[in-house]
Amino acid sequence: MISFASDNYASALPEVLSALTEANVGHAKAYGDDPITAEAIALIQKELNTTAPVYFVATGTAANTLTLKTMVKDFESIICADSAHINIQEAGAPAHLTGSKIQTTPNIEGKLTPEGIRQLYTGETFWGRHSTLPRAVSIAQTTEFGTVYTLDELAAIRTVCDELNLYLHIDGARLFNAAAALNCSLADIAQYADILCLGGTKAGLMFGEAIIFINHTLGKNFDRRQKLGLQLMSKTRYVSAQFKALMADGLGLKAAAHANALAQRLWKGLEDSGLATAAFPIESNQLFVQLPEKVIAPLQEAYPFYTFDPGQNLVRLITSHDNTEEDVDNLLELFNTLTNQ
Repeated sequence: MISFASDNYASALPEVLSALTEANVGHAKAYGDDPITAEAIALIQKELNTTAPVYFVATGTAANTLTLKTMVKDFESIICADSAHINIQEAGAPAHLTGSKIQTTPNIEGKLTPEGIRQLYTGETFWGRHSTLPRAVSIAQTTEFGTVYTLDELAAIRTVCDELNLYLHIDGARLFNAAAALNCSLADIAQYADILCLGGTKAGLMFGEAIIFINHTLGKNFDRRQKLGLQLMSKTRYVSAQFKALMADGLGLKAAAHANALAQRLWKGLEDSGLATAAFPIESNQLFVQLPEKVIAPLQEAYPFYTFDPGQNLVRLITSHDNTEEDVDNLLELFNTLTNQ
């Protein structure tokens, strides 16, 4: 199957599979006390230009939830855009497991703005002890709509967080795509976070995510929270081996740049038809586009993808590291055939 449904559908990178095979030799200490994990952590720290503690977990939902649990008390609250993954698509896990209120403000092309943060904070704290105390801001880079915060936008959010004594959590499920789009390093983005969740699964791993405590103090005793949160894997070397491969020789950024380039190729073909409209700027590997109703079902049958809003014929197309130019061109050829019928 060739799909444009999600980078979660994609295969693992060949280099990742090779790394798993190499790690699968003999015995190694459990729970992350093995040399492969130490090497992977060192590579991540080098790439992010930090000495921050790094922990590996299985899923993005676990990464986001345990991160936010570290940041907030139950009487405190979390600020995010109304389109945020933690608010819509994680089955309520962040709110449920932190015990904290999640407060949303309208997104601007998927983004949270400094003005939105300040306005929400002011409104929530107006009633003093009768309201929650906002403590954390959560953003996704790239956003849920595939747009990318510029470094200036991240700096502005960091400034308002410092002004209001708020922590900043960056959900980096597609952080490699963001860095590739901005032509910057992961460190250029990570510097603005208190805690960064570095996505591995969407970047080409079989499974696994990394949590990096840029603000070192927040990482105190996280090893126990990781265990309490059911995310301390005994054979950690099989996660860290994958990250070791992903971080070596810029593999993650190269794979993301390839996916981003395919998204631009796909959008150009759709745009040139004059029959597609982009709902948001195409900045990474996600496209949200309105298509003629008659082509959606047959296109999905040949190349699976999601309908995002049936009422507007709005679909989501995602390109992955293992898609090819031929895959894109074949979809476009079918699209043009269907529109001409």
